[in-house]
Order: sequence, then structure tokens, then C-alpha cells
Amino acid sequence: MKPEQAERFYIEELFNKTQEKDILKDQKLEEVDKLTGDASTRRYYRIFTVKESYVVCLDNAFDDVMEKHPFLSVQQFLLENKIRVPQIIDHNLSRGYSLQEDLGNETLLLKLSTLTSKQEEFEIYKKIVDQLLELHRIPKSSVNNPNLFQLKFDFQKYMDETKFTFKYFMNFFNKNLDESLINDLEALFAPVMLRLAEQKMVITHRDFHSRNIMVKDKNYVFIDFQDARWGIPQYDLVSLLEDCYYDIQEENRVALKRYYYDNLDPAIHGQKSFEHFLELYDDMLIQRVFKAVGSFCYIYNWRKDDRYLKYIGFAMEKIRRVMMDNPRYADLKQKLFQHYYAN
Repeated sequence: MKPEQAERFYIEELFNKTQEKDILKDQKLEEVDKLTGDASTRRYYRIFTVKESYVVCLDNAFDDVMEKHPFLSVQQFLLENKIRVPQIIDHNLSRGYSLQEDLGNETLLLKLSTLTSKQEEFEIYKKIVDQLLELHRIPKSSVNNPNLFQLKFDFQKYMDETKFTFKYFMNFFNKNLDESLINDLEALFAPVMLRLAEQKMVITHRDFHSRNIMVKDKNYVFIDFQDARWGIPQYDLVSLLEDCYYDIQEENRVALKRYYYDNLDPAIHGQKSFEHFLELYDDMLIQRVFKAVGSFCYIYNWRKDDRYLKYIGFAMEKIRRVMMDNPRYADLKQKLFQHYYAN
């Protein structure tokens, strides 16, 4: 998609400033294409020079040092710790500009659409889980930048995300929502969040799904990691294996959960057994997927972007299935789905 003329001039101006720093000085800018945005306010453009293509990201202006920048500081840390993330070629924080490696158009989700066997699916996910393990093995002592990972998933954060979904999802189809129902649901969700908040934490990507992993040269590149924070290991694992955009084969899901558990030192996750790990995985699935449902509705409410609404039914059925035959969730399941199915 061609950008507006004013956008093109702005991109050209920023790229010229990059070249004034002796970066890509021999590469004349030839073309600018606007890329479809994600669920954020960031705008992306693919630029073509006589030699190569790159991606320009335009975000809000940032008037502080790079070590405090929510994206660039995390990118630098992950790169230093051998996590495959996009290379940053140049940036101008005060103008919200960064010039990045072009990762192409193939997301993991698009790659998965071409698969013809369960084994192929497993091998792809195994490679990604291996990288996820590397991320989760990074010790706290490696975090030398005091501005990094100041946030964590504690009880209040989990509950805030749950209330977020009440606001944007449950009100989405019932404008006259009974306040007593919300209070009852909060009380029933609370034990789930408390169990999660009591666990040992690792650095989590925070939004680790098939649209936030790019495929380039047979490598899997993590993007959209600026909200990384401390959380339990299952947070990212659930985001990957219980993706609302893609339903992995159940046989592979089971095997990958076991593979992840067997390859992460118990001293890191601190969980007593694989059975305990799976119980927390189910708790995390309920919290994480329910939050995603709220996000889909928020995006629609905020931008009238209806692309994500089609995933709500799949997400809610995923939550219902994990609650079935589990007495820990019996009251929550009854209260939540009586309301959901009635509307």
C-alpha cells in the first residue's frame, strides 16, 4: 500500500538523517510502502533502497535516554543474550523513529498454514520452544540495566487484566451488566490468580503468539517484546501453545509441554512435579486466554477493527474445555458460561 505523500516525505527526511550519520550512506532510497499495522498505535513502512529493503517504525516521541526506551532497551538486552530479535540499524527517539532489519512478511501463523503433517508442526514448535527456554533461562543477575523488567505479573496485575475483560468483553454483548455478577466472578477468579502470583518468575515476552514470531531464513524471530516483564514460565508457554489464532495438534501440545518442563531446570520454575506444572498451566490458560478475549473486544471498541472478533468463540471454548471435569473451576465455569451462553 502506498503511503500518503506527506508520509513519504517524512520517511525520506528521517532516512536522510540516518545517512548523515554515515549509516547506509551508499544506499539511495527508491520506494516506500506502508505496511498493515498490528494492534498497537505504531506505524510501519517498508523502504527499498538500491541494495536492500528495511522497515521503518514510527511510534510516539520519546524524550529520554535509550536505556529507558520500552522497545530499544529490551531489544538490546535480548540481542546481548543471544535471543533472535530484529536488528536495529538506527533510531531517533525524539521523533519516534527506528530503522530496523526487514524480516519479510512470513509470520509463524502464515508458515503454519502451509504445513502438511503433525511432525512438521512439532519440529517447528520445538525450535521455538528451544528459544523460549533460552529466554527463560536468563538469570536475574544478567539484568544490568535498572530500567528493564520493572513490572511483573503479581496478583493485582492478573486481577486487573481479568477486570479489563469484564469491561470490554462482557459489556460488549450485555450493556446492562449486573454489578453483582461481576463481583461474583471476581471472587471466583481470585483463587486462580493467587496460585499464579505465588510462583517463581522468569523474564517473559508477554505476548508470545504466532503473529509475534517472524520466519526469516528458516529462523524464528521474536517481535513485539516491549512489554516484557517478570512472570511464571507458563505465561509464554500458554501464549504459544494455546494461541487464539491457531489450534496446534493436541498430541504435539502434550509433547511440547513435557519437552519444555524436562528442559527447564527445576530451580528456575520451582514447581514440585510435572503434575503441579500442568495445574498451573491450566490456571495460566484461563487467565491468559480470558485476557486475550478482552483485548479483541478492546481493539474493536477502540478502533472499530473487527479482525479479531472471530477468535472470541474459539478462545471461550478453549477456556470451557480446560475447566471441564476439574472441581477447582466448577463454580467459576458455571457462573461464567451461564452468562456467556445466555447472551
